[in-house]
Amino acid sequence: MLDTTPLITAVDRFADRLRAAPQSRLQRGAAAEGLVAARELAVRAQRVEAPGREARIMPDAGIFAIGDQLAVAGRDLAVALEMAPSVELDEAVQFVEEAAARAFVQ
Repeated sequence: MLDTTPLITAVDRFADRLRAAPQSRLQRGAAAEGLVAARELAVRAQRVEAPGREARIMPDAGIFAIGDQLAVAGRDLAVALEMAPSVELDEAVQFVEEAAARAFVQ
């Protein structure tokens, strides 16, 4: 079984930053970047769980829910990747870290 701790750590770190961010920061793009990341993680999880099936897109639940949406999508992907090739996990971790960096650029 693949150790998905690096993905969970990256997702939790990003989600916590989104939850702690002030409304002004969320409105300046951090929430939008978080939503893009959450949607991508959700699509990746669906592709692993049901290859060939059309993925459903995560809805926008608002700027104050995005941290939770990201955490859920990330953990869903972590569970799906436990039996997948490690390259997919590495790509997912890199994606989350890059999204977090974009969301919180000064």
